[in-house]
Amino acid sequence: MENLLFARSQMAISLIFHIIFAAIGIGMPALMVITEALWLRTRDPEYLSLTKAWSKGTAVFFAVGAVSGTVLSFELGLLFPEFMRQAGPLIGPAFALEGFAFFAEGIFLGIYLYAWNRISPKLHLAAGVIVALSGFSSAIFVLISNAWMNAPQGFVFANGEFTQIQPLVALQSPFVLHLTVHMLAAAYIATALSVAAIHAFALLKGTPRRSFHQKAFTTAFLFALPFVLIQPLVGHFAGQQVAKRQPLKLAALERHYQTSKRAPLHIGGISDDEKKTIRGALLIPGGLSFLAHTDFNAEVTGLDAFPREDWPHPMVRYAFQLMVLFGMILVGIAAWGILLWLRKRPLTTQRRFLQVNFLTGPLGFLALEAGWIVTEVGRQPWVIYGFLRTKDAVTPMPGLFIPLIVISLVYLVLGGTVIAILRRYVRNSFQAEETHL
Repeated sequence: MENLLFARSQMAISLIFHIIFAAIGIGMPALMVITEALWLRTRDPEYLSLTKAWSKGTAVFFAVGAVSGTVLSFELGLLFPEFMRQAGPLIGPAFALEGFAFFAEGIFLGIYLYAWNRISPKLHLAAGVIVALSGFSSAIFVLISNAWMNAPQGFVFANGEFTQIQPLVALQSPFVLHLTVHMLAAAYIATALSVAAIHAFALLKGTPRRSFHQKAFTTAFLFALPFVLIQPLVGHFAGQQVAKRQPLKLAALERHYQTSKRAPLHIGGISDDEKKTIRGALLIPGGLSFLAHTDFNAEVTGLDAFPREDWPHPMVRYAFQLMVLFGMILVGIAAWGILLWLRKRPLTTQRRFLQVNFLTGPLGFLALEAGWIVTEVGRQPWVIYGFLRTKDAVTPMPGLFIPLIVISLVYLVLGGTVIAILRRYVRNSFQAEETHL
């Protein structure tokens, strides 16, 4: 059990760290392409200045994301060799395609950063578009692999082995659609609102480059706006897919203990697995039945239908509640922004609105992290849902606490270094003239 705990802890720490940089690698290229397109259209030098500032930040995050992503790929093979032996023939093609997308992103990011005066503006913009599409594609291929782990197909399972392998069928897992859309929207939201928060702070502080930060805030906020509004709908669709194909996960998320019709929805509260109760929650009769099956009287499978040792950890419920709470707060801010726009009040002149955006800037990433806890911990005790248990996939090699400690320290140092670099860069470069960017 210690081996399993250390291996899972190391993967958890690596994923928590890497997903931040992966999300930024998806979102920042899209933002810098938008501002470069605006510069080509308007020839406003502030858009060019903004593009160069954002592209430098993109480069920093890409470099760190490449390192943490490489560590993760090694960890899969070293910590969970049985998983790779069984799943490799099925999801190997997706990982290979992700590698191609990653290399394309790196190559064209280099062109984008260093070829400003060597190629035409339109070709330079095209290089940026390829960077954005490569980051987008890289994420999709990784998510296809994760979707297969949650809803595996494309094989015949016989005598504990995957036979009659069909990789193309495996790539079409029924979880692909909602998982990719939900994650990509989350990445765009988290990145754009964090960027908006930085520029909101600059506007609140009274920067001398007010027009620069107004353009930056408006671009980032408006980019996030449609994704914030559609995310609850995507999340609802995702929940219905989980109810259909992973009833244990749904029961664990809601801590729905007894299989029943007209199942209530519990908002908030503290769950108790021993007493099988939830204390202090707001109760909506039939709410869970409706969300899961679009029918207030539908039957929802409870935890009582599964062995006690298979129940996912109670943390998944709290992570799910936090994800929904943070998402609803962001929807409220988006609605506030739309209301201000309808009333013809410029967003960047509303001090209270800027303050709220600054304070809630991290919520997108917090919701993203909570969502991945829901996805990964909620799948336990399976690494391949319904076919291979995590405890059967872990390496028998002893002493896994050593790499756990080493990796944790490396990430602490690396994370601290990135924060220091970006803090200094944000403080200094936004005050600089365009010629220095």
